[in-house]
Amino acid sequence: MSDSPDPGETRTTERSRLRLSTSARWTLAALIVVIALIVAIWPRSSPDPAPAPSGVSTDSTGTVPGLQASVSDDDMIKAREKAGLQPCPAEPGPAPEGSALKGVSVPCLADGSTVDLGAATAGKPMLVNVWAHWCGPCRAELPVIADYAEQAGDRIRVLTVQGKEGSENVFLSLNLLAEIGVDLPTVVDPDAKIAAALGIPRVYPATVLVRADGTVAAVLPTVFDSVDEVSAVVDKYLGVAA
Repeated sequence: MSDSPDPGETRTTERSRLRLSTSARWTLAALIVVIALIVAIWPRSSPDPAPAPSGVSTDSTGTVPGLQASVSDDDMIKAREKAGLQPCPAEPGPAPEGSALKGVSVPCLADGSTVDLGAATAGKPMLVNVWAHWCGPCRAELPVIADYAEQAGDRIRVLTVQGKEGSENVFLSLNLLAEIGVDLPTVVDPDAKIAAALGIPRVYPATVLVRADGTVAAVLPTVFDSVDEVSAVVDKYLGVAA
């Protein structure tokens, strides 16, 4: 017949196990804290630089002119020659008194000259398309706007605008236009003067239809997928059939 375990001895063993379990938990918690501190102070390598925008060539060092480095005058001359943009509108002026663009002067992307838009666009209805070189939908829409301009001919003036967001790097704007084969007259809106004057929301792309007297007929923050779509809204708001 076996001896029964002593009750006092059993309770002592259970307390020892409990103390061991509690001690193990505190040890584990301390270990986690130490590992977290090591991770926090461990030296990290620098992140990889952002990839170049699509269609932008880089030099032997991987530098993208206009994005990661300043652009030389020679780079800009070559970019403008490659883009081959049509001249910005001349200044028949003066701007009509009620013109939304009266007194708005901005740089011409083709040559860097200053254009008085109110005077330069007076007397003819106009389609203004605002875009940015980093905007995917703009890349798709600009050729549609160019095809519409060719179809409409002299019945309407078509002007594109590199918006404020992206105007810091017009080298990339020229690069985009050269890549997609769009040579429409283009101005730059670095201070958002055009956007403010025409009431354009901060979305890209956006199209504004302007009457011959310079007043705004419609602001259309939308993407056009076809020439027929552009023709339809121009006919609706300006009465100009392409």
